[in-house]
Amino acid sequence: MKMQLAALAALSALALPLAAHAATWNTLTGEAPIVVAHRGASGYLPEETLGSYELAIKLGADYIEPDVQMTKDGHLVAMHDTTLTRTTDVADLFEPRNGTYNVKDFTLAEIKTLTVKPTGALSRPDSTYPGFTPSMADPYKVPTLDEVLVFLNAQNAANGTSVGIYPEAKAPFDAEKEAKIIASLKSNGFDTAADKVILQSFAHQSVINLTSLLETNGMEAEVAQLGSVRLEDGIYGVNGSDGFRTLEQIASVATGVGVSYGGITESFIQAAHGLGLKVHAYTFRPLSEDEAFAMIQPMLDWGLDGFFTDYTDFGRTVVDAQHPAPVPLPAAAPLLLAGLGGLALLRRRRAAA
Repeated sequence: MKMQLAALAALSALALPLAAHAATWNTLTGEAPIVVAHRGASGYLPEETLGSYELAIKLGADYIEPDVQMTKDGHLVAMHDTTLTRTTDVADLFEPRNGTYNVKDFTLAEIKTLTVKPTGALSRPDSTYPGFTPSMADPYKVPTLDEVLVFLNAQNAANGTSVGIYPEAKAPFDAEKEAKIIASLKSNGFDTAADKVILQSFAHQSVINLTSLLETNGMEAEVAQLGSVRLEDGIYGVNGSDGFRTLEQIASVATGVGVSYGGITESFIQAAHGLGLKVHAYTFRPLSEDEAFAMIQPMLDWGLDGFFTDYTDFGRTVVDAQHPAPVPLPAAAPLLLAGLGGLALLRRRRAAA
C-alpha cells in the first residue's frame, strides 16, 4: 500500500510540470513543431541531393525528407518524380526508354552519371548558395538512400545534432521497395525511437505494411498517412492514393498524418489530436519571411505538429519566433512519456498485425 501511495504521489508531482510543459506548445506532445526540409533545401539547391540536405541542416531543419524510388537493378535512390526528366540532365545523355525517362528503366550506374539541376523558385542556375560550400564531392548527383543515411549519421556525429529523417515510400504500394527501405534504415542504425525516423506514404496499404515491417524487424519509428483532408458525413479523414480512410482507421496503424496545408482546419487538428495522431502539413513554399509567417503562423496557433517546407530558413524563423517558456521536467518525466508513447505504438502495431 505504501508503495502504491508513493507511486501515486510521484505521478501527482509530475502532473503539474507535465501540464505546464504541454501548455508550452499547442501540439499533441507539447513539444515544438518540427521543421521538415522538403527534399532538402529544395528552394535553393538541387532537390534530393546531399548538398541540398546539408544546407537544410545548416539552416535549422529538424528532419530531412528523401523520396524513395527504385532503379531498374533494385537500388533505392532519392528522387521525387517517377521520371528523371524534370530534375536531371538525363535527356542530354540518354535516349528515351519506352518513350520516357522512368527511374525504373535506368540502372544505378546510369543514374549516377546524371547531375541534378536546381528547380527552386529562389535557386541559382549554377547551384550555389551564398556562404555555403558543400562538404562532399559531387554534391548534386542522385544519392542512394544508403548514402543519405550515411551522410546524416556523419553530420549528426560531427555536429552533436540529432536531425531526423522522414523518408517517403512513393505510391503505389510496393512491398519489395518498402522492405528495402526498412532494411536500409536498420543496416545504417536507424532502428530506435531516438533515431528520429518518420516513414510516410500516400498509399494506405503501404502505411500498414511499413508498420508491420517495423514490428517484424524489432524497430521503432513513426508512420504517417499522406493525403488531403476530407470530411465525410461529419467525420474527418484523409484521402490518399488508394482511397479515403477516417482518422480513427488511420490511428489504428499510424502515428500521424501528413496532409496538404490548404485543407487543414483547427477542428481537423483537434480531431486528429483526440485520436493521438500528429498533424504535419505539406508543402509551404513562402518566398519571404513575411509570407512564411502569414502562411504558417495560423496553423501553429491551431496546434500543428510540424510542416514541410522548401525554405528551411523561413520555417525555422517562424517556429523560433514563438518564444515559448519551457518548464523543466523532472528526471522521471521523460521516462514516463517514453513509456506511454511506446505503449501507444505497440497497440497500433498489434492492431495492424
